[in-house]
Amino acid sequence: MTATKTNERPGTRATLRGFPMSASKARVVLDLIRGEDVNTAREILAGTDREAADVIAKVLTSAIANATNNDAMVAEELYVSAAYADEGITMKRFTPRARGRASKIFKRTTHITVIVSRLDDERLEAMRRSRSAQAAASRSRRVASSRRRADQTASLHKREAAHEAQAEREAQEREAAEREAAELESASAEAGEDVVDADGEPEVTSLEAAAPSESDEATGEADETPEETD
Repeated sequence: MTATKTNERPGTRATLRGFPMSASKARVVLDLIRGEDVNTAREILAGTDREAADVIAKVLTSAIANATNNDAMVAEELYVSAAYADEGITMKRFTPRARGRASKIFKRTTHITVIVSRLDDERLEAMRRSRSAQAAASRSRRVASSRRRADQTASLHKREAAHEAQAEREAQEREAAEREAAELESASAEAGEDVVDADGEPEVTSLEAAAPSESDEATGEADETPEETD
């Protein structure tokens, strides 16, 4: 049985003709997206480092636009049904070599074609279930992350409030200690200062008056000495 020709394959297509690249390099990237839905194909092409990935991504975008605008399809229901690269014209050039010889240079080109079609009902249902499960998992991760951030913020606020309360208590204790020290200093100053009379001379207290001075004791000793000689 003869296989379906490339130009007779069903689906909406987009073709880039004469791109300066060998077909073998383009086929390596096309093999990655063949049979994948358009969203997955875009992700694969975005994560591929090869030069052909950027060009094929543009061709895929053009095919999706043709399907949505011309055939009234939904972009999320499409997949890459076919993707192939044909060899284009090859330009021959020459470069000089040693001893008057010349070597050939082949500048190859390729025709890149991407065909998108609508997924069948089973694959659409499976894809929707998978997307809903991914959305639920992503939602639960976001909720858990937001709760974790809220808990961290609450604990941080609690620590800050505890630090502020402790600093306030330390300030109050320091003020009370300074107040007590000032009161003790003022009390000691009042107890140590002399009592001054009206004439400006220190007033003699009763204890000081009762206690004999050193000059009085010396005078008394001098008076008692002659009596002992008599």
